[in-house]
Amino acid sequence: MPGNTIYRWSEKDGKTVFLKPSGYDGPPTKVFREPGVNGMTLNPAGEVLVCDHGNRAVSRLDRTTKEKTVIVDRFQGKRFNSPNDVIVARRGALKDTLYFTDPPYGLEGLNASPIKELAFNGVYLRRPSGEVAVVDDKLTFPNGLALSPDERRLYVAVSDPEGPVIMAYDLGSDGMPTSRKLFFDAAELLKAGGPGLPDGMRVDAKGRLFATGPGGVLVLTPEAKLLGVIETGFPTANCTFGEDGKTLFLTSNHVLARVRTRTSSPAW
Repeated sequence: MPGNTIYRWSEKDGKTVFLKPSGYDGPPTKVFREPGVNGMTLNPAGEVLVCDHGNRAVSRLDRTTKEKTVIVDRFQGKRFNSPNDVIVARRGALKDTLYFTDPPYGLEGLNASPIKELAFNGVYLRRPSGEVAVVDDKLTFPNGLALSPDERRLYVAVSDPEGPVIMAYDLGSDGMPTSRKLFFDAAELLKAGGPGLPDGMRVDAKGRLFATGPGGVLVLTPEAKLLGVIETGFPTANCTFGEDGKTLFLTSNHVLARVRTRTSSPAW
């Protein structure tokens, strides 16, 4: 994000620049701390959805033309802070509903930024109709998120060193929470010296959560039991399953890495 670049990696070609600038492309300004695109995902149609830090929006990115179309950039008339991560429901009545987080990480000064318009750092739902609703407005720094395989639970990481936790929300038929609870507290891992904070997340086919956090990638059961940590040695920002669904890719500071697993991504 600070480099305002999206890279592409493949086994054949290695690392190439896919889009630069990836986010803000206006005149020089000091208002942005991280002007590039942040979290990305694919919708059921295979289109790329991006959290556009520098343009303070969630957008659709055409992989061929590389043009972006804004999906949502305001709540009740006020500009978002800097959307951070996005995930999309893939089945049933909620298909194509987006969940996204909006901390102030893209803004210079964070919560003290003079261009911050919203009084909170929210977790949002955006329906295909265009309706936007607040899922939670009480988290300090909401970051990565994931849906359980049955899409009845939403996980949200909070990347606050004073409260490094993962929250869980049981969802009703309308996609909104029916309950809210602390799922996992990573404070002890942080105190033990593990680098990093809760950030990006993905679930496997069994509903286990692969969540970046202090030390690397935490592997948690749906009951919040910590099975282990994929240790990286650096702060780890994001992870996702790729290739045949059994390879976990992860970004750790200056490193893009992959590890073969004995599990797989959900069969959406």
